[in-house]
This record gives sequence, structure tokens and C-alpha cells, in this order.
Amino acid sequence: MTVPTSRAALLAAALLAALLGGIAARAQDAQFLSTIEDLPLMPGLSEDADRSMVFDAPSGRIVETFATGRVGKDQVVDFYARTLPQLGWRADDGARFVREGEVLVLEFSGGGPALTVRFALSPADGAAPKP
Repeated sequence: MTVPTSRAALLAAALLAALLGGIAARAQDAQFLSTIEDLPLMPGLSEDADRSMVFDAPSGRIVETFATGRVGKDQVVDFYARTLPQLGWRADDGARFVREGEVLVLEFSGGGPALTVRFALSPADGAAPKP
């Protein structure tokens, strides 16, 4: 009678491992910007961390980073308009979002095969840093 119990235990362990593996795989799918840890990176974009700038000011953090990919501007705006409210951001105007004293502005350049997105985060009481 120990054989069926062993098989049941092995089966249960295999099932648990498969479930945990699926959860871990989904968690790994979600990527975030390295300089703005709580800001997701849209699938299809790759962050250019070498171009990033981070500054902690008395009024709050100022961060600028870039990501490039073969995506359209409308796709990027739609992704962040759907995703950011789940993280506490409120759409302010097109590609501008506000949350807890901070402003996030998305700006776009390039085109053709690759679009570059500039993410500019600054305190809400100040203007977003200029390129």
C-alpha cells in the first residue's frame, strides 16, 4: 500500500511544481524599467539604460530613460493608458500621467522601423526635464 501513496505524493509534487513554474514564468514575463522600478516596460520595447539619468532632488526624483522598439506610437500610448491606472497613475493629457506628486511624460522620436520612447519622470510641481 505504500506504492500508491508514493505515486500520489509524486503526482502531487509534480502538479505543484508545474503550477509554481507557470506562476514564475508569468512573473518573469513582466519587465520593468531599471531606472523607474515600478514602471512596466511595454513588450516590444528594449530599454537603453546607458542613456538613463537619475537625480534625487529635494522636491522629488527626476528620471529620464529611453526605450526603443518596432512598435507604433499609438500602441505605446494605448499600452500605458491601460496599464498605468492599475499602478495608481491618472492620465492627465495624452501621454502625460500623474501620481502622488509625480508627473510622467512619454515623448516619441524616430519612426520607420524603430520608435524611441523617452520616459521623463519629475515632481508634479516642476516641469518635466527637457531633452
